[in-house]
Amino acid sequence: MSGGPLRVACVGALGRMGERVRAAVAEAGDAELVGALESRGHVGLGRELTPGVRVVDDARAAFANAEVVIDFSVPRASCAALRVAAASGVAYVCGTTGFSASERAELDAAAVRIPIVWAPNFSVAVHVLTHLVGTAAQLLGPEFDAEIVELHHAAKRDAPSGTALHLAEAIAKTRGQDLGKVLVATRAGEVGARPAGAIGVQALRGGDNPGELSVLLLGGGERLELVHRAATRVHFAAGALRAARWLRGRAPGLHGMEQVLGIS
Repeated sequence: MSGGPLRVACVGALGRMGERVRAAVAEAGDAELVGALESRGHVGLGRELTPGVRVVDDARAAFANAEVVIDFSVPRASCAALRVAAASGVAYVCGTTGFSASERAELDAAAVRIPIVWAPNFSVAVHVLTHLVGTAAQLLGPEFDAEIVELHHAAKRDAPSGTALHLAEAIAKTRGQDLGKVLVATRAGEVGARPAGAIGVQALRGGDNPGELSVLLLGGGERLELVHRAATRVHFAAGALRAARWLRGRAPGLHGMEQVLGIS
């Protein structure tokens, strides 16, 4: 295991989450920013973020001195950066969502060569929520209908969100269901009665909301609601840095925040 500050490179360094990641690294006493990657043609290329660290569009240059990469971007950019990280032996923290099946296969392939933490949400509280949701669904049983409502900012590209699907998967797992067969993400027109065992996920988009998640378990005459509301993106960056610390010195493999937190 290497000593000294954890050497971090950031993908999408000038984006909303990139700014939070850089701030979290700057405030930490045990980490330092050593690389910053942005897309080709970005107006901020060449900008010096810290002494000796400029924004570049070359992943090899951005990752040259890094132990771990933190990436909140888009699937295409993440896959390209993952390939470089895997070739260079650099650990990876990935918060990108919306991967296609082939893109997800690239993530799995990279994990054969380097240690990766991938999660649709890096909030510690959200992962506690996921744990509680799974337990509640198991204890209440299939007699309680499961519905998830999520609200995110207007610029979010994928729907339902990866976090909402992660919550739905937690419910399906405890009930022994295949989520692909019971997920209901769209309701419009004459849809008929709610299918037994369905897990509904409804996506709302608007404004600059970092994220709200409501899980409703609805029974006869009563319901249980579990809710998480994010006011800022600071805790996402803090969770990602926590995952980066956890990866230091790990063998190749694909991990979730559950492993980082010791939940499973």
